[in-house]
Amino acid sequence: MPAAMLPYACVLVLWGARTAEAAETEGDSRLRWEPRCQQPLLNRAPVTTLLPPRLDGPWISTGCEVRPGPEFLTRSYTFYSNRLFRAYQFYYRDASCREPAHSLLIKGKVRLRRASWVTRGATEADYRLHKVGVVFHSRRALLDMAGRLDQSRAGRACARRLPPARAWLPGALYELLSARAERDCAAALGFTMHELSLVRVQRRLQPKPRAPPRLVEELYLGDIHTDWAERRHYRPTGYQRPLQSALHHARPCPACSLIARSDEHHPPVLPPQAALPLRLGGRWVSPGCEVRPAVLFLTRLFTFHGHNRSWEGHYHHFSDPACRQPTFSVYAAGRYTKGTPSATVRGGTELVFQVTRARVTPRDRVTTAMLNFSEPSSCGGPGAWSLGAERDVTATNGCLPLGIRLPHVEYELFRMERDPLGRSLLFIGQRPSDGSSPDTPEKRPTSYQAPLVPCDGLAWGLSRDPQHRPLLHKRPCQGGPQEAPLHFLLLALGLALLQGL
Repeated sequence: MPAAMLPYACVLVLWGARTAEAAETEGDSRLRWEPRCQQPLLNRAPVTTLLPPRLDGPWISTGCEVRPGPEFLTRSYTFYSNRLFRAYQFYYRDASCREPAHSLLIKGKVRLRRASWVTRGATEADYRLHKVGVVFHSRRALLDMAGRLDQSRAGRACARRLPPARAWLPGALYELLSARAERDCAAALGFTMHELSLVRVQRRLQPKPRAPPRLVEELYLGDIHTDWAERRHYRPTGYQRPLQSALHHARPCPACSLIARSDEHHPPVLPPQAALPLRLGGRWVSPGCEVRPAVLFLTRLFTFHGHNRSWEGHYHHFSDPACRQPTFSVYAAGRYTKGTPSATVRGGTELVFQVTRARVTPRDRVTTAMLNFSEPSSCGGPGAWSLGAERDVTATNGCLPLGIRLPHVEYELFRMERDPLGRSLLFIGQRPSDGSSPDTPEKRPTSYQAPLVPCDGLAWGLSRDPQHRPLLHKRPCQGGPQEAPLHFLLLALGLALLQGL
């Protein structure tokens, strides 16, 4: 059967196998694995972006979230058809979200405006806060907030409205903001809901072994600035970890029902999670398209060589939120230090990475032209750039037009976890919101980017155990004439979407 007539999944499998075979013949180990690592992005379940987004209903965190600071929290937001919303933010003292500190009850109104001109695929929105209340779950949490308020003149006036620690009452709600009374103590804490000013809702199908795929709805809200002092003024251009619909979420999800049933008086205490030691090694890849502030869309591939602490990274940049229109790729390599437990972010490991080599490949004509018009010897030495041709930029100490400087040192934060299905996840520190790099110890991240997944069978969403592999993966490559599964996939997607309406 000609390859053009094979089902799409089978074409990918054969293409990866043939590329690997060719690479082995040519002796290029990098080519042997890079195409396979790209397949999870190409072969992932279809994603549908809802424009305009539909916010109605409850949305919840699917686990413990880490914000810059660090802050550990879970969220539960409900949006109503009359544009009103009620949001719960539950804050914790630990990175496992098992020791509640305080809860915020936030009420207000949000109005969707227009498609974002800055972040493609997003919708801009306006919001107004009507009320923000806080419930302290310990005297220590009360003292911590009072201490933060005491750092400014406006905050000290607000601190006097809080009870002394000896008068703390469990379950009592203290008002931080009231639009009716024109009182705002939330501002003195640096609190905002600017995350509501950038919205994206998408639907995808979660494959399930021996069962129909499950509809998952995700709500992406604006990112939180990594510099605490900038939060009040920052308008998001990227996203934070998505919330999922309480009705249509990925399963299994041990935390989902706990968070969905919680309120300001009863914060969720998440199930215990075994600590996973950081053992860097192997290949890790983005499971989907990543969106960063300053309108960056990219995927990442990393290889860590634990025996000599060296690393390689492939960064593929795109101009669209689906990562289908490439602009340029960067290959970087270097070494890293032995990790030490972080004293700032519990559960994290601090490392120092050195970047000593880099290569750049322009993927579109605009980037190619920009590189050709750059200052001589500022990116790759003399000579013209060609579309799709890789050039080494080590000798020119990087590539200034793309912000690459060599040699380079970054102070990093890593963490490893397992998801509810037992798959490994690798979290790497969040990049500074101002576009700089963490090149000093003071700029070391205190939160994480979207997780990476292993670049092996797990990256396909498959178990290593053959009996747990989805039948959809086995069937397309069997011999004999077959119909491509595209029609059935579209039908299943349509039925799932109808059920969610």
